[in-house]
Amino acid sequence: MVTAAYLSRAGLDVLVLERRDILGGAAVTEEVIPGFKFSRASYLAGLLRPKIVEELSLEERGLKYLIRDPSSFTPSRDPGAPSLMLGSDMERTCASIAQFSPADARAYPAYEELLGKVRDVLRPLLDAPPPNPFQGRFRERRQSLQTMAELTSGALRHKEILPELYDILTAPASQILDKWFESEMLKTTLACDAVIGTMTSPKNVGSGYVLLHHVLGEAAGRQGVWAYVEGGMGAVSDAIAKAASEAGAELRTGCAVSEIVLDSKGRAKGVRLAGGEVFTARRAVVSNLTPHQTVMHLLNEDAYGKDGASARVREKKQRLADYRRHIRGADYTCGAFKINCALDSLPNFACLPNDESGLPGPQHRGTIHFENRMCEIERASVEASLGIPATCPVIEMTIPSSLDSTIAPPGKHVAQLFVQFAPYDVDPVEGSWHDPRFKNAFVNRVLSIVDEFAPGFQDSIIGLDALSPLDLENIFGLHKGNIFHGALGLNQIGWARPAPGWSSHRTPIDSLYLCSAGNHPGGGVSGAPGRNCAAILLSDMGIGI
Repeated sequence: MVTAAYLSRAGLDVLVLERRDILGGAAVTEEVIPGFKFSRASYLAGLLRPKIVEELSLEERGLKYLIRDPSSFTPSRDPGAPSLMLGSDMERTCASIAQFSPADARAYPAYEELLGKVRDVLRPLLDAPPPNPFQGRFRERRQSLQTMAELTSGALRHKEILPELYDILTAPASQILDKWFESEMLKTTLACDAVIGTMTSPKNVGSGYVLLHHVLGEAAGRQGVWAYVEGGMGAVSDAIAKAASEAGAELRTGCAVSEIVLDSKGRAKGVRLAGGEVFTARRAVVSNLTPHQTVMHLLNEDAYGKDGASARVREKKQRLADYRRHIRGADYTCGAFKINCALDSLPNFACLPNDESGLPGPQHRGTIHFENRMCEIERASVEASLGIPATCPVIEMTIPSSLDSTIAPPGKHVAQLFVQFAPYDVDPVEGSWHDPRFKNAFVNRVLSIVDEFAPGFQDSIIGLDALSPLDLENIFGLHKGNIFHGALGLNQIGWARPAPGWSSHRTPIDSLYLCSAGNHPGGGVSGAPGRNCAAILLSDMGIGI
């Protein structure tokens, strides 16, 4: 819808076709349990690009960030044991860290300062495709040169951190954190961001980049911050939909596309719905599906015919075959599992009991981590790599109703459990996500871990909505349940996303463009791939964004 909004603003006639009966893809708010509104898939905002918020006037159209402070809480299992709380107040944060390591408390401000400088250096890469001054028309080449100039300026401004930036981009997250800190509690809390949406371990090369990816964002003008959105993540999509429709775009739901229709020259000329209806495009077809779904499911393999092709057509066929080979072989492992809970009361942590008033405390506002040692993450990732859902999954809980009174009845709450290391491809010896008993056993395992930290949690659940990797694929179209539309490995970012040489949102099929998170800069509700795709398409038409 971001692409649709920008194209409509440029004067093009735009039709958006959504398979489900609700707009927004994975950024939706759904009342699965009466009275409780779940951000059913995506659940936090922090990567949405400020340029998009400003240019599409999203705040005027209903987007309201709810800043979480403290942003992170890591409880201990035992009553009276220390817990870790990280927030915007550096003095309080360091005091919390000092419970586990005075040395870490002294190092933490410098670590945060480093991340701030890294964000400043890399920011230009988020608001444009990877620069390539030898590709495209004048506007695109000018944008590439501008991006390169801004990157150079940032690098010169912070040249002292460039070696560490290289280290973060290429090293295992555990190695990076070991250089800075000694406390298991702090390192484990920070390492959780290195495995979100992956099947990797903090000890694996490339996990440092995933860690960095999750601290690049900003919300409400605050750097590195993740926020709730009032009304749930569907409010983000609703605001973008308003911007698109007010600019003239037509938005239709309940329209499942079954095929991208090509003309006799192999150019994308429209789409065919599952019911047979065909919509013709005068200029272009843009897909927000994962690259795998778009290329492997919606495109005819014989796009340029089978026989009698000219040398030019044979060249196009080979390019498409090479492209399909890369898309087919892309890594979509993820291991994400989502549990949305309607609660009768707030979780009551043994180490930091609730206030007698029953009102949310600082321990309820941010992301709650249930891992205290790095080996817990490592063990879970090893099991998942073998096709075994983790015995002790990595769990992050958020309670948006602690700040948002619009999503639950008075006195009740919504808890979201984002769970890692539930592989899509389960070893058949272990079971299958198709089996409700297997799925429920995993859910119960997750809830029992939360119960160890917050006794009585399971008893407080009024109802829940559990989404396995298979559910994420079937409901939201996320291939193999991958929340990023493709893993964020070092071989699948930047100029290699979604395939080497195709980071410009174009495809080997003329007039077919990709605008999903399967493109640079990757996953998360950023809107960046949509804005960047619109800029490329308009540049190809000789129009500026």
